[in-house]
Amino acid sequence: MFKSKRNENKRFYIKSELVKGLDIGQITILVDRETGVNYLHTIWHATGGVGMTPLLDENGKVIVDK
Repeated sequence: MFKSKRNENKRFYIKSELVKGLDIGQITILVDRETGVNYLHTIWHATGGVGMTPLLDENGKVIVDK
């Protein structure tokens, strides 16, 4: 009956979780569904820090999934 707008049309999906559930934080690779760009997303519980940056290959180019 009631749909959550939060679950509709998700822009990003989780490709892999490198560190999950540790007390220190979480490191995840997210992919933008519209552009295919891969992002490294971090959360550090101790400092409250959060970061997100494009993931680059060995040549410094953005990694894009097709």
